[in-house]
Amino acid sequence: MSGLLGCGKVFLNKVSNIIPNIPENATWKFKAKTVAGGDRRGATLERLHCPRGLFVDKNQNVFVADSLNNRIMKFIRSTTVARTIAGKNISKYGSDFLCKPSNVIYDYKSKSFIISDYYNRRVLRWFPKRGTCPETIIRGSEYYGLAMDDEGFLYVSDPERHEVRRYRSDGRRGKVVAGGNGQGSHHNQLNHPTYIFVGPDGAVYVSDTWNDRVVKWDKNATSGIVVAGGHGKGKDRTQLHYPTGLVVDQLGTVYVADYWNHRVMQWCKGASHGKMIAGSRFLAGNKANQLNGPEGLAFDRSGNLYVVDSNNHRIQRFLIQTV
Repeated sequence: MSGLLGCGKVFLNKVSNIIPNIPENATWKFKAKTVAGGDRRGATLERLHCPRGLFVDKNQNVFVADSLNNRIMKFIRSTTVARTIAGKNISKYGSDFLCKPSNVIYDYKSKSFIISDYYNRRVLRWFPKRGTCPETIIRGSEYYGLAMDDEGFLYVSDPERHEVRRYRSDGRRGKVVAGGNGQGSHHNQLNHPTYIFVGPDGAVYVSDTWNDRVVKWDKNATSGIVVAGGHGKGKDRTQLHYPTGLVVDQLGTVYVADYWNHRVMQWCKGASHGKMIAGSRFLAGNKANQLNGPEGLAFDRSGNLYVVDSNNHRIQRFLIQTV
């Protein structure tokens, strides 16, 4: 069997992330299959409009922040069935409305979704089985990226304050764990952080978007280490141009969506340069082997790569291959 189920166990984070155990020799098929949206933007159930972050559950159902439709969508695996789980296609502030949501994750412990309601400047928690409106757990800034660790702490990126904070699951007692020293490019600073990922050791990986780099902040560290990019914006293998979606596997390999280069890069631990694993050499396009402004990234249990192809208004799945 190709993929993860045939080459080692998958570590399931106690609360949110499936951290993939991807073989070093893994590659992904050149052409992707569209599993949600596509063709053109729209507001009907089968369409998307500039989607951003996504979450793929253990059954390979896809949940996506459909940003410009102001809703969170669920697409059921291997079907054309889709439904709205939060939001009402209207940009508005209210208990059951969203405004340009940027991310969604699932908290396995409480069986609830956590949503970054970006333009409404709040983070929400929604319990699908209760059928009630989402509750606000954090408010006051333009919160973007979301992650959870094994202990149930919630991590939220704040591009406005150029920091990442860790909260209790109820949104209380926020503590800065990355950045927090003003806007800048020094090792103890961030510049518009967006997507984040938390490893099993508590290390926080940050797409430091306006610095065109991915930075790792070890637990309790006062500064970060550049693990991808960091050589100015550009198309070279050592560079990124507006990094967004972010995943890290069990080997410490970083996978990052390189938005303005229209590609997904793989950065092995300690490597001086990255490798393109999806996209078509910096060219935006809507073919099966092309991307246009990729954002959110996720892996399923088999190691297949899901990419939010934002400006093509679709979710692409690249199947894993192993030698």
